Amino acid sequence: MLTRALSGNPPKTKLPQGAVDTQMHMYLPGYPALPGGPSLPVGTLPDPDQYRQVMRWLGIDRVIITQGNAHQRDNANLNACLAAMGDVARGVCVIDSTTDDAELEQLSQSGNVGARIMDLPGGAVNLGELEAVDAKAAALGWMLAIQFDGSNILDHEERLKNLKSRWVFDHHGKFFSGVTPDSPQIAAVKRLIDGGKCWFKFAGVYESSKSGGPDYADTAAVARELAKYAPQRIVWGTNWPHNLAREQADYPDDAALIDTVLGWLPDEDALRLALVNNPEELYGLPVWRGSAD
Repeated sequence: MLTRALSGNPPKTKLPQGAVDTQMHMYLPGYPALPGGPSLPVGTLPDPDQYRQVMRWLGIDRVIITQGNAHQRDNANLNACLAAMGDVARGVCVIDSTTDDAELEQLSQSGNVGARIMDLPGGAVNLGELEAVDAKAAALGWMLAIQFDGSNILDHEERLKNLKSRWVFDHHGKFFSGVTPDSPQIAAVKRLIDGGKCWFKFAGVYESSKSGGPDYADTAAVARELAKYAPQRIVWGTNWPHNLAREQADYPDDAALIDTVLGWLPDEDALRLALVNNPEELYGLPVWRGSAD
Protein backbone atom coordinates (compact mmCIF):
# COMPACT_ATOMS: atom_id res chain seq x y z
CA MET A 1 0.00 0.00 0.00
CA LEU A 2 1.38 3.39 -0.98
CA THR A 3 0.62 6.38 1.27
CA ARG A 4 1.21 9.87 -0.10
CA ALA A 5 2.43 12.54 2.31
CA LEU A 6 0.04 15.49 2.27
CA SER A 7 1.78 17.62 4.88
CA GLY A 8 5.09 17.94 6.68
CA ASN A 9 7.96 20.36 6.96
CA PRO A 10 7.57 23.03 4.28
CA PRO A 11 10.17 23.39 1.55
CA LYS A 12 13.16 25.58 2.40
CA THR A 13 12.39 27.38 -0.89
CA LYS A 14 9.55 29.80 -0.21
CA LEU A 15 7.26 29.85 -3.21
CA PRO A 16 6.16 33.32 -4.35
CA GLN A 17 2.55 34.42 -3.96
CA GLY A 18 0.52 33.23 -6.93
CA ALA A 19 2.72 30.19 -7.53
CA VAL A 20 1.35 27.85 -10.21
CA ASP A 21 1.90 24.09 -10.25
CA THR A 22 1.73 23.45 -14.00
CA GLN A 23 1.97 19.65 -13.96
CA MET A 24 -0.12 17.30 -11.88
CA HIS A 25 -2.97 14.80 -12.17
CA MET A 26 -6.12 14.46 -10.10
CA TYR A 27 -8.82 11.80 -9.85
CA LEU A 28 -12.37 11.40 -8.60
CA PRO A 29 -14.28 8.16 -7.98
CA GLY A 30 -16.46 6.82 -10.76
CA TYR A 31 -14.03 7.29 -13.64
CA PRO A 32 -12.35 3.96 -14.40
CA ALA A 33 -9.16 3.54 -16.39
CA LEU A 34 -9.72 3.00 -20.11
CA PRO A 35 -8.06 0.58 -22.53
CA GLY A 36 -4.79 1.77 -24.04
CA GLY A 37 -3.55 3.64 -20.98
CA PRO A 38 -2.09 2.78 -17.58
CA SER A 39 -4.12 1.82 -14.54
CA LEU A 40 -5.28 4.40 -12.02
CA PRO A 41 -2.72 5.43 -9.39
CA VAL A 42 -2.08 2.94 -6.60
CA GLY A 43 -3.25 3.61 -3.06
CA THR A 44 -5.97 6.05 -2.07
CA LEU A 45 -7.29 7.90 -5.11
CA PRO A 46 -5.41 11.26 -5.27
CA ASP A 47 -8.40 13.58 -5.31
CA PRO A 48 -9.05 17.35 -5.03
CA ASP A 49 -9.23 17.27 -1.22
CA GLN A 50 -5.82 15.62 -0.98
CA TYR A 51 -4.28 18.04 -3.42
CA ARG A 52 -5.63 21.06 -1.53
CA GLN A 53 -3.67 19.79 1.48
CA VAL A 54 -0.55 19.55 -0.69
CA MET A 55 -1.11 23.13 -1.86
CA ARG A 56 -1.23 24.38 1.72
CA TRP A 57 1.85 22.35 2.65
CA LEU A 58 4.04 23.45 -0.25
CA GLY A 59 2.77 27.01 -0.75
CA ILE A 60 1.01 26.55 -4.12
CA ASP A 61 -1.80 28.97 -5.02
CA ARG A 62 -2.88 27.84 -8.50
CA VAL A 63 -2.78 24.65 -10.51
CA ILE A 64 -2.91 23.27 -14.03
CA ILE A 65 -4.54 19.83 -13.98
CA THR A 66 -3.32 17.63 -16.83
CA GLN A 67 -5.48 14.87 -18.27
CA GLY A 68 -4.13 11.56 -16.97
CA ASN A 69 -3.27 8.81 -19.45
CA ALA A 70 -5.49 6.37 -17.57
CA HIS A 71 -8.50 8.19 -18.98
CA GLN A 72 -7.12 8.40 -22.52
CA ARG A 73 -9.39 10.65 -24.66
CA ASP A 74 -12.26 10.89 -22.17
CA ASN A 75 -11.95 14.22 -20.30
CA ALA A 76 -14.91 13.66 -17.95
CA ASN A 77 -12.75 13.10 -14.86
CA LEU A 78 -10.63 16.16 -15.65
CA ASN A 79 -13.71 18.36 -16.07
CA ALA A 80 -15.15 17.08 -12.78
CA CYS A 81 -11.87 17.86 -11.01
CA LEU A 82 -11.82 21.37 -12.47
CA ALA A 83 -15.34 21.94 -11.16
CA ALA A 84 -14.30 20.67 -7.73
CA MET A 85 -11.21 22.91 -7.58
CA GLY A 86 -12.88 26.11 -8.76
CA ASP A 87 -11.11 29.18 -10.10
CA VAL A 88 -7.65 28.27 -8.80
CA ALA A 89 -7.48 25.52 -11.45
CA ARG A 90 -7.29 25.25 -15.21
CA GLY A 91 -6.96 22.13 -17.34
CA VAL A 92 -4.91 20.63 -20.13
CA CYS A 93 -7.19 18.12 -21.84
CA VAL A 94 -6.92 15.63 -24.70
CA ILE A 95 -8.39 16.40 -28.11
CA ASP A 96 -7.73 14.99 -31.57
CA SER A 97 -8.57 15.57 -35.20
CA THR A 98 -12.14 14.31 -34.65
CA THR A 99 -13.01 16.61 -31.72
CA ASP A 100 -15.91 18.78 -32.87
CA ASP A 101 -16.70 22.41 -32.10
CA ALA A 102 -19.40 21.57 -29.56
CA GLU A 103 -16.98 19.49 -27.48
CA LEU A 104 -14.28 22.12 -27.76
CA GLU A 105 -16.71 24.75 -26.48
CA GLN A 106 -17.70 22.50 -23.58
CA LEU A 107 -14.04 21.87 -22.73
CA SER A 108 -13.34 25.60 -22.73
CA GLN A 109 -16.36 26.30 -20.54
CA SER A 110 -15.08 23.68 -18.09
CA GLY A 111 -11.82 25.58 -17.66
CA ASN A 112 -9.49 23.87 -20.10
CA VAL A 113 -6.80 26.09 -21.62
CA GLY A 114 -4.60 23.57 -23.40
CA ALA A 115 -4.30 20.21 -25.12
CA ARG A 116 -1.89 17.37 -24.49
CA ILE A 117 0.30 15.45 -26.94
CA MET A 118 2.12 12.46 -25.45
CA ASP A 119 4.13 10.39 -27.89
CA LEU A 120 5.19 7.77 -25.36
CA PRO A 121 3.68 4.41 -24.33
CA GLY A 122 0.22 4.92 -22.82
CA GLY A 123 -0.23 8.38 -24.32
CA ALA A 124 -3.67 9.08 -25.78
CA VAL A 125 -2.68 11.33 -28.72
CA ASN A 126 0.74 11.17 -30.36
CA LEU A 127 2.78 13.37 -32.67
CA GLY A 128 0.90 12.00 -35.66
CA GLU A 129 -1.94 14.37 -34.73
CA LEU A 130 0.27 17.33 -33.83
CA GLU A 131 -0.78 19.69 -36.62
CA ALA A 132 -4.48 18.83 -36.32
CA VAL A 133 -4.47 19.43 -32.57
CA ASP A 134 -2.40 22.60 -32.99
CA ALA A 135 -4.92 24.05 -35.44
CA LYS A 136 -7.82 23.50 -33.03
CA ALA A 137 -5.83 24.80 -30.06
CA ALA A 138 -4.69 27.91 -31.90
CA ALA A 139 -8.27 28.75 -32.90
CA LEU A 140 -9.22 28.67 -29.22
CA GLY A 141 -6.13 30.53 -27.97
CA TRP A 142 -5.04 27.38 -26.11
CA MET A 143 -1.51 26.11 -25.52
CA LEU A 144 -0.06 22.64 -26.15
CA ALA A 145 1.78 20.41 -23.67
CA ILE A 146 4.04 18.16 -25.75
CA GLN A 147 5.89 15.13 -24.41
CA PHE A 148 8.14 12.73 -26.33
CA ASP A 149 11.66 11.36 -26.14
CA GLY A 150 13.63 14.56 -26.52
CA SER A 151 16.61 12.58 -27.76
CA ASN A 152 14.77 12.69 -31.10
CA ILE A 153 13.98 16.41 -31.09
CA LEU A 154 16.09 17.08 -34.20
CA ASP A 155 13.69 14.84 -36.14
CA HIS A 156 10.74 16.99 -35.03
CA GLU A 157 12.28 20.46 -34.84
CA GLU A 158 10.84 21.76 -38.11
CA ARG A 159 7.29 20.71 -37.18
CA LEU A 160 7.62 22.19 -33.71
CA LYS A 161 9.03 25.43 -35.12
CA ASN A 162 5.92 25.81 -37.28
CA LEU A 163 3.33 25.40 -34.52
CA LYS A 164 0.74 28.16 -34.32
CA SER A 165 0.09 27.66 -30.58
CA ARG A 166 2.15 28.48 -27.53
CA TRP A 167 3.59 25.19 -26.30
CA VAL A 168 5.68 23.66 -23.55
CA PHE A 169 8.27 20.92 -23.91
CA ASP A 170 7.25 18.66 -21.08
CA HIS A 171 9.06 16.84 -18.27
CA HIS A 172 12.59 18.23 -18.69
CA GLY A 173 12.46 17.10 -22.32
CA LYS A 174 12.73 13.41 -21.40
CA PHE A 175 16.08 12.95 -23.14
CA PHE A 176 16.13 9.20 -22.58
CA SER A 177 19.43 8.70 -24.41
CA GLY A 178 21.12 11.31 -22.24
CA VAL A 179 22.27 14.83 -23.09
CA THR A 180 24.63 17.49 -21.80
CA PRO A 181 24.26 21.28 -22.02
CA ASP A 182 26.41 21.15 -25.18
CA SER A 183 24.36 18.48 -26.96
CA PRO A 184 22.72 19.32 -30.30
CA GLN A 185 19.36 18.51 -28.75
CA ILE A 186 19.76 21.37 -26.26
CA ALA A 187 20.81 23.70 -29.06
CA ALA A 188 17.54 22.74 -30.76
CA VAL A 189 15.55 23.56 -27.62
CA LYS A 190 17.23 26.98 -27.52
CA ARG A 191 16.35 27.61 -31.17
CA LEU A 192 12.73 26.69 -30.49
CA ILE A 193 12.62 28.96 -27.44
CA ASP A 194 14.04 31.76 -29.59
CA GLY A 195 11.13 31.24 -31.99
CA GLY A 196 8.86 32.80 -29.37
CA LYS A 197 6.27 30.07 -28.76
CA CYS A 198 8.20 27.42 -26.80
CA TRP A 199 8.51 27.03 -23.02
CA PHE A 200 10.40 24.34 -21.08
CA LYS A 201 8.90 22.56 -18.08
CA PHE A 202 10.72 21.45 -14.93
CA ALA A 203 8.64 18.45 -13.77
CA GLY A 204 9.07 14.72 -13.20
CA VAL A 205 12.85 14.84 -13.15
CA TYR A 206 13.06 11.27 -11.82
CA GLU A 207 11.33 9.93 -14.95
CA SER A 208 14.28 10.50 -17.30
CA SER A 209 17.41 11.31 -15.28
CA LYS A 210 20.07 8.69 -15.91
CA SER A 211 22.23 9.68 -12.93
CA GLY A 212 19.30 9.60 -10.48
CA GLY A 213 18.57 11.27 -7.21
CA PRO A 214 18.92 12.97 -4.93
CA ASP A 215 20.68 15.58 -7.10
CA TYR A 216 19.82 14.33 -10.64
CA ALA A 217 23.12 15.79 -11.84
CA ASP A 218 22.59 15.14 -15.57
CA THR A 219 19.16 16.79 -15.72
CA ALA A 220 20.33 19.53 -13.35
CA ALA A 221 23.11 20.56 -15.73
CA VAL A 222 20.68 20.96 -18.65
CA ALA A 223 18.07 22.67 -16.47
CA ARG A 224 20.58 25.22 -15.21
CA GLU A 225 21.73 25.93 -18.74
CA LEU A 226 18.21 26.53 -20.06
CA ALA A 227 17.17 28.55 -17.00
CA LYS A 228 20.19 30.79 -17.48
CA TYR A 229 19.57 31.06 -21.23
CA ALA A 230 15.85 31.86 -21.05
CA PRO A 231 14.50 32.40 -17.51
CA GLN A 232 11.37 33.89 -19.10
CA ARG A 233 10.56 30.48 -20.68
CA ILE A 234 10.74 28.10 -17.71
CA VAL A 235 7.67 26.73 -15.91
CA TRP A 236 7.50 24.20 -13.08
CA GLY A 237 5.25 21.45 -11.80
CA THR A 238 5.16 19.01 -8.90
CA ASN A 239 4.14 16.03 -11.05
CA TRP A 240 1.94 15.02 -8.10
CA PRO A 241 0.75 12.32 -7.39
CA HIS A 242 3.89 10.79 -8.96
CA ASN A 243 2.03 8.08 -10.84
CA LEU A 244 5.11 6.03 -11.75
CA ALA A 245 5.71 5.36 -8.04
CA ARG A 246 4.05 2.03 -7.32
CA GLU A 247 5.90 1.28 -4.07
CA GLN A 248 6.45 3.47 -1.00
CA ALA A 249 10.24 3.41 -1.45
CA ASP A 250 9.84 5.03 -4.88
CA TYR A 251 7.62 7.89 -3.72
CA PRO A 252 9.50 11.22 -3.57
CA ASP A 253 9.52 13.77 -0.76
CA ASP A 254 7.64 16.66 -2.39
CA ALA A 255 9.23 19.37 -0.25
CA ALA A 256 12.77 18.07 -0.84
CA LEU A 257 12.06 17.72 -4.56
CA ILE A 258 10.98 21.37 -4.73
CA ASP A 259 14.20 22.47 -3.06
CA THR A 260 16.29 20.41 -5.47
CA VAL A 261 14.56 21.35 -8.71
CA LEU A 262 13.89 25.02 -7.98
CA GLY A 263 17.50 25.30 -6.85
CA TRP A 264 18.44 25.02 -10.52
CA LEU A 265 16.98 28.47 -11.17
CA PRO A 266 19.62 31.22 -11.05
CA ASP A 267 17.97 33.66 -8.62
CA GLU A 268 14.79 34.92 -6.96
CA ASP A 269 13.72 36.80 -10.07
CA ALA A 270 13.91 33.60 -12.11
CA LEU A 271 11.91 31.79 -9.40
CA ARG A 272 9.10 34.31 -9.63
CA LEU A 273 9.14 34.13 -13.42
CA ALA A 274 8.97 30.33 -13.46
CA LEU A 275 6.22 30.03 -10.86
CA VAL A 276 4.06 33.10 -11.56
CA ASN A 277 4.69 35.23 -14.65
CA ASN A 278 5.69 32.53 -17.14
CA PRO A 279 2.72 30.23 -16.47
CA GLU A 280 0.39 33.23 -16.64
CA GLU A 281 1.67 33.92 -20.16
CA LEU A 282 1.82 30.30 -21.33
CA TYR A 283 -1.58 29.21 -20.00
CA GLY A 284 -3.37 32.54 -20.39
CA LEU A 285 -4.03 32.90 -16.66
CA PRO A 286 -5.18 36.12 -15.02
CA VAL A 287 -2.41 38.20 -13.49
CA TRP A 288 -2.18 37.24 -9.83
CA ARG A 289 -3.81 39.81 -7.55
CA GLY A 290 -4.49 37.64 -4.53
CA SER A 291 -6.40 34.50 -3.66
CA ALA A 292 -9.17 33.50 -6.06
CA ASP A 293 -10.36 30.74 -3.77
